[in-house]
Amino acid sequence: MSLMPLLLLSISLAAPGPANANDSVAVVVVRHAEKDDDDKHDPSLAGDGEVRAQALSTTLAGAGLDRAITTQYRRTRQTAEPAAAAAGIAVEVREINAGNAASYAADLASDLRAMPAGSTVLVVGHSNTVPDIVLALSGQAAEAMPETEYDRYTLVLLDADGGARVITTRY
Repeated sequence: MSLMPLLLLSISLAAPGPANANDSVAVVVVRHAEKDDDDKHDPSLAGDGEVRAQALSTTLAGAGLDRAITTQYRRTRQTAEPAAAAAGIAVEVREINAGNAASYAADLASDLRAMPAGSTVLVVGHSNTVPDIVLALSGQAAEAMPETEYDRYTLVLLDADGGARVITTRY
């Protein structure tokens, strides 16, 4: 059974805001899975990372993904691909440059806030971008991610009134 419907239900019932999670845009923000050491600049996923990408896909099964957004790096695309394929959607690549992480997060948040209510989006980033993305989406600071953390799952519900509700867990 997927955790996504349970997370959406728990947030919609526990937090102030719309009575129904379908009145919000659901954004799942994760870091890419474990990377290999096959390429110093653009590594692919390691075996453990491939397993984690499949676990993410299983976690999101039935969530009705409308978009899957990654950076241009192989490890982010490979993390999103199983979930995107299961949802029958293509992975969208948004280029990020080392010096523009904050503007990347702000531009992405603006784009996601324009999605129709009821949409669900997977965003795969990096240890140094996930906290900025969560902050840009929700206005709530996210804990920094150590280089060794790969299993954090942050669900941000973007309400029509501009508010946001956040739950962070592991998958």
